[in-house]
Order: sequence, then C-alpha cells, then structure tokens
Amino acid sequence: MKKRNVIRHVSLILVLVMALSLVLLLSGCAVNGTQKVDEDGNYQPVDLNDLATEPSYGLFDYIKLPFSYLLEWLYNFTKDYGLALILFALIIKVVLFPTSALSKKGMMKMSRLTPQVKELEAMYGDDKQKYQEEVNKLYKREGTGGCGGCLWSLLPMLLLLPLYYVIREPITWLMFHGNVSAHTLGEIQNVFIAARNAAHAVDANSALAKINPTDFYWQMQMLPYLKDLLPQLSTIEGVAGHMFVMDTNFLGIELATVPHAMFWQYFDTGVWNAIGQFLLPIFSGGIQWVSMWISQKLNNTVIVDKDGQQDSEMAKANKTSQTMTMMMPLMSIYIGFVAPAGLSVYWIVQGLFSMIQDVILTKHYKKIYDAEDKEKREKAIREAEEEARREKIRAEKREANPEGITENTSKKKIQQQKKQERAAAEAAYLAKTEPPKPEKVDPKDEARPYRRGRAYRPDRYQEEPEEPKE
Repeated sequence: MKKRNVIRHVSLILVLVMALSLVLLLSGCAVNGTQKVDEDGNYQPVDLNDLATEPSYGLFDYIKLPFSYLLEWLYNFTKDYGLALILFALIIKVVLFPTSALSKKGMMKMSRLTPQVKELEAMYGDDKQKYQEEVNKLYKREGTGGCGGCLWSLLPMLLLLPLYYVIREPITWLMFHGNVSAHTLGEIQNVFIAARNAAHAVDANSALAKINPTDFYWQMQMLPYLKDLLPQLSTIEGVAGHMFVMDTNFLGIELATVPHAMFWQYFDTGVWNAIGQFLLPIFSGGIQWVSMWISQKLNNTVIVDKDGQQDSEMAKANKTSQTMTMMMPLMSIYIGFVAPAGLSVYWIVQGLFSMIQDVILTKHYKKIYDAEDKEKREKAIREAEEEARREKIRAEKREANPEGITENTSKKKIQQQKKQERAAAEAAYLAKTEPPKPEKVDPKDEARPYRRGRAYRPDRYQEEPEEPKE
C-alpha cells in the first residue's frame, strides 16, 4: 500500500517539475541571460575568451540529434518552415502514440473507478488507513496503479525538453547538428549583434533594431536575416558549408520572431504579420482549453458503478478543477508571447493532433470497457436472481415455522450426528458384505475330542497313586 502511494506521489511531482521546467525553458528563464546595453542602446558583444573551442555532447544532446536530422529533412523536403513544423509535430505524435495510449488507458480506468472510490470514502471516511487499504485493493483488482497514467506521461515530458531545444536553436541543431563549439556560436552571435546595432544606428524603429540579439531565442530571430549576413558568417572558421538561408515565413506570418500583445505598434513589419503573430498564442490557449474539455467529456463516458451501469451523476461531479482548466491555456498563451511564433504553431498543431488522438483512443478503449461492463451487468443479474432464490427459500422456512423455534443445530452437534450416521452406515454395509463369523465353542465341550489337539491325552500328567506305608 505504501509503495503504491509513494509511486503515485513521486509520479505527480515529477510531472509537475517537468511541466515547470518546460515553462521556464520556453519563457527564457534559464541560462544565456541578456547582455548589457550601453547608453546608446547598443548591445555588447559576447565575450569569447571563456568559451569552449571544441564541441561537447551531453546525454540530452544524443536525444536531440535524431530530432534535428528529422526537422532538417522535413524543411528540405517542403521548403517551408511552417509546414515542416506541422509534419514534425505529427511524426512526434505518432512516435509517442504507444505511451499516449497507455496514459489514456490509465486515466480512463481512474475515471471508471471514481464512483467506487467515492463509496469507499463514504464508508471509511473516518478511518483513513482502512480507506486507503480498500482503495489500493480496488486498484489492484482492476489492474491500475492508481496514478492515472502519470508514469506514462513522464516519457513524453522527458522528450519534449530536447525537442524544444531543437526548435529553439535551429543554427546549432538544424545546421550543425550539435557539432559546433560555444566559441563558434559566440562568433555567429556577435555578427548578429553587430548587424542589429548598425540597424539601430540608422533607424531605431526598424524591425531589426527592435530585436534583442542576446536573448534566449536569438538563433530563431536571426533566421530572417541570414541571407544578408551569410557572406560575413562564411568567414568564420568552420561555418562555411553548414549555414544556409531558411524561409521562416508561413502564410504571411514570420515564425522566427516573437509576437507582441500590442500588435498595432508593429504594423511596420506587415499588418497581417503583426495580427497573425498576435492570434497564434490566443489560438494556442484556445486549443489547449478545448483539448482539456473534450478529454474530460470523453473520460466521463466510461464512469460506471460497481455493477457496470453508467453513473451520470458521478460523471457530472467528476470535473477537472477550474484551476487546472485555466492554468494550461493561460500557460500556453504566456509562452506564445515570450517565444517565437514558430513554437505557437507547433503547440497548436500538437493540440489538434492530441484531440484527434484522444477521440480515437477513447473509442477504442470504450469498446473494451463496454464489454467488461456488459459482463458485470450480467453477473449482477445472476447474483440478484440467486439472492432472490435464497430469499424465497428463507421465506418458505419462515412460513413453515413462524415461531422460529428450531432444533439445536450447533456446529459441534451436527458434526457428532454426522459421525454417528457414518458409523451406522458403515456397520450396516459390513453386515451385508462380510461372511458370518463362526460360533465360539466351549473348550470344555466333551463332544469335541480333539479340541485340544490330536496328541492330547487327558491322563498324561495324572499323578501316580502313593504306595501305602508299612
């Protein structure tokens, strides 16, 4: 029991920690803080002295590597960054489908058990230990760990972090596939900083001048300007042959720049571009809310009582808390306004595919659970009929003996009676099957001369008569 509780709580904590880490990652609250800006509004270049001159790989880097090759291949195939992100999201969803299926199955099982857990809570409300024991027995009997699929949610969360790094750092992973040193990246970033400072000196309101070339997403924001900077970048050692121009415009929306809540101030980048970038985070939050709402509705369709009957009242009561319902959409909107628009596109597409996947998995598992519910209902009917038959017998006995006076039918006496009956039956059986025993003969019977053997002589040991004394 304690082991199950520990696993469940640890799983929930890990999921929350991973979700918080993802929020911090996407919002830029991590390494690579912004550089200082001088009094003229120019960003200081990156100090290259302390940066490593050799590439290095960590554990997560080996997970990022296949994602980087996949995204690069999709871009080369489609020649459209937005379409490549859509196909990328679809392939990732397919790859993670087995874990999503197991997670969905666990959540649906937990939803099905809600009425029975509530009954146990009402029954053992004051005795928490007994209540927990009964709940764990119920989970064990139904084949669920009691954490609602949380364990299977960890694997997708672990893959999301390196996946977002691939999207966030296109130069590092799409162009160099991680085989680039921090020193070389610093030189590339300094070229971008110099271009931004030059644009700021000419026109402080230009699109390039408004960009922060040192923030968390500087690689994505550099993509639209690679065409002009590529000749200068090619002079850096190790860059030639790796970097290439990427078209990050999708349906008239620049996916490499960060959306702005006050979009009207950025009409100089294009009216539709500014409006489209503003709408993407809103759509992202809306998709998350709709996805959660549909998932909850679908889970409620499998809530049944212990007899397999659908419990509509409990389904209405089993609603996700308003805090959780609002937290995920708001988090999506917040991330959409601090990260480049490309991440919002990925988030939207991933949410749409999740809804479709949710419907497919619910339909699949509902067929399985409907068959189980049918069996439960048939079993409940059989048990009810058997109980009715027993009650009928009890009623007949009560009618035959209204006063309720019965013989002493204690367990000990019944056992003694059965023992005596078995002994009597055994004796009767032996009397019928065994031959009669010969009658006992009196050993003193004179009619049987050889009763003591053929060599018997009654006078053998007779005493000789004494001679008379003189």
